[in-house]
Amino acid sequence: MSSTVAVSSGWWVNLRSLFKTMRPHQWTKNAIIFAGLVFDGKLGNFELLGQTLLVVLCFCLASSSVYLLNDLVDIEKDRLHPRKRLRPLPSGQLDPRLATVTSAGLALVALGLATWLNPWVGLITLAYLLQNVAYSFYLKNLVIIDVMVLSLGFLLRVIAGVVIAQVSHFSPWLYVCVTLLSLFLGFGKRRHEISLLEEGAAKHRSSLQHYNLALLDQIIGIVTTSTFLAYTFYCFEAETSLVPDGRMLLTAPFVFYFIVRYLYLIHVKKQGGAPDELLLKDRPLFIDSVLWALAVVVLIYTSSV
Repeated sequence: MSSTVAVSSGWWVNLRSLFKTMRPHQWTKNAIIFAGLVFDGKLGNFELLGQTLLVVLCFCLASSSVYLLNDLVDIEKDRLHPRKRLRPLPSGQLDPRLATVTSAGLALVALGLATWLNPWVGLITLAYLLQNVAYSFYLKNLVIIDVMVLSLGFLLRVIAGVVIAQVSHFSPWLYVCVTLLSLFLGFGKRRHEISLLEEGAAKHRSSLQHYNLALLDQIIGIVTTSTFLAYTFYCFEAETSLVPDGRMLLTAPFVFYFIVRYLYLIHVKKQGGAPDELLLKDRPLFIDSVLWALAVVVLIYTSSV
């Protein structure tokens, strides 16, 4: 009787740990897939909305597959990290065999569903998976390239949303904005890792030995300035932004505050290690993001009526 209870308890711990390692809280990143639908003025098209939701589901499954793979590859290095050592795989709560099978299964389901929805979305999903496999095994060790590859993942999400939404007024400047913003968040995360781990940073991630705070601060300065300029250029594109007379510029202060607030959290509060969590935990940042989203929707959908 006791052995049966122990086995059941072991399976329950494994399943719970598996779900935790799939990082469902990071599925919020896939909300960016809605960009094509929202910025093209098609949010009221329920057929396209349903298809976009399925693409979001595909990328949730694909990203969870990637998280499992990355934790499997990094299991030994994560044991040296003060926070990541508590994750299910490095702490021994999750059986690596179960994680491996689940990672492969999620990738196949995501790829199959995406291809069924749209062959091009299937190819984009495949590119996302291959990119992350290359990142997990090699590219994450290359200085600067490591963050650029992560930024590509966000760009691929947006492109998938654009394809499924069959856009006709989506501004190319939005691709630039997404890429630059994800670079900003990525380099901010690297800065946090160096500040947190100090001399032990290189043991956790080999690329960190080639970074220092001075370099990262210069890169972040370039990227933040470029991000705000790119968003301003987008706002001036009345035809593609669906908002006449440059009124989209009314949303620029929200973007400026987001950037400056995030810099404050990085430099003063010593945060930034988990951008997705920070967005939800920091109330001013969250409120600013919601207000920006509301302003964008109101401007686009009242102007196009």
